[in-house]
Amino acid sequence: MTKLGFTTRQVHSDRMLNTPEHGGVHSSTSNSVLFEFKDAQGIIDAFQGKRAAHVYSRSSSPSVAALQNMLNDLEGGVGTLCYSTGMAAISSSLFALLKAGDHLIVSQYLFGNTRSFFETIKDFGVQVTYTDVTDIQQVKEAYQPNTKGVYTETVANPVTQVADLHAIGQFCEEKHMLFMVDNTMTPPPVFYAKDVKASLVFCSLTKYIAGHGNVLGGAVVDTGNFDWTKFDNLKPAYQVADIAQWGITQIKKKGLRDLGATLAPQSATAIALGMETLDLRLARSQHNAMQLATFLDNHPKVSKVFYPGLADHPQHFMAREYLNGGYGAILSFDLIDGADPVAFLNEMELVICATHLGDNRTLALPVAPTIYFENTAEERELMGISDTMLRISVGIEDTQDLIADFEAALNTI
Repeated sequence: MTKLGFTTRQVHSDRMLNTPEHGGVHSSTSNSVLFEFKDAQGIIDAFQGKRAAHVYSRSSSPSVAALQNMLNDLEGGVGTLCYSTGMAAISSSLFALLKAGDHLIVSQYLFGNTRSFFETIKDFGVQVTYTDVTDIQQVKEAYQPNTKGVYTETVANPVTQVADLHAIGQFCEEKHMLFMVDNTMTPPPVFYAKDVKASLVFCSLTKYIAGHGNVLGGAVVDTGNFDWTKFDNLKPAYQVADIAQWGITQIKKKGLRDLGATLAPQSATAIALGMETLDLRLARSQHNAMQLATFLDNHPKVSKVFYPGLADHPQHFMAREYLNGGYGAILSFDLIDGADPVAFLNEMELVICATHLGDNRTLALPVAPTIYFENTAEERELMGISDTMLRISVGIEDTQDLIADFEAALNTI
């Protein structure tokens, strides 16, 4: 068979990559916590890593394993682990890989909760330097002899700065550092992190992958780009025969097993079902985002629009290079001075005021007093966040209905 297109692969991936029971096209939801071994030697071999088997569902289950196979194929990885949330995937993986005295270079434009986690690991002795990831020179200047890696999002939330991904990936390869990319905002087919030499790809499955705002989940994918023999934090017990599996094995044992942020089997099933329409939903949302950004950019009640698809975006040409035919479905904009973002949002009839993104419905919220209220005014200024900024997660509604809702609310200012 010739190489299949993206949507065809997603629709058929469960039955092609897994073995659904009874001829089903979807893997069944397995709710069993424990798994029987008819030969007691089998459970010994499983505990010692001599054979692959489900032992206890905190570490693995058939439903979650099926989803992991699909996500691994999606990102072209050598191993994938799923977690109960995206933040669980980030925190559990980094706690599993880092130790006191290590140093990380981190994007200064990180999403609020992710930045909060990096503040937390400082308390455990991990050094963090925030830097402008749109400028490779600043990333290089932040390097130290104890630097273990660089962490960035592809497109920042909410101001949409685009990281210089190719240059950072090359630099990490030269220095034998982990290149950790949060691909939540631009999942395949919009962007393939493996192509820019990313080592680990993180994703909140809650967002575009699942797509319907009804399930939580997160994942980390090892792309196979990183040489784990160059990483001196790995425990000898997890240096298995296949070197490519060293990293994901330690993350599973020290991150998933020990910290226990397990994805529920029912959640895995819901996420796998949502993945089938990923490309269709993304295409529609990105189309709407481009149309809405253009409308807002020309409206007199809007002072600034932040969307990589606009020609005057600082990283527009970088986004054209990295993103495959789209610019994501997140945009932000500043209202004119003196406008009240709360009053504006209260005028919206179709758009939902809610904290989420990647949903089929268009969502909006005032940025500064919500997801960034813990940051100081100086920190928000460094991130480019104003007091009148609104973040919009654009959904799949009819384009003209969305624009009409925004136009009516803007006319009340």
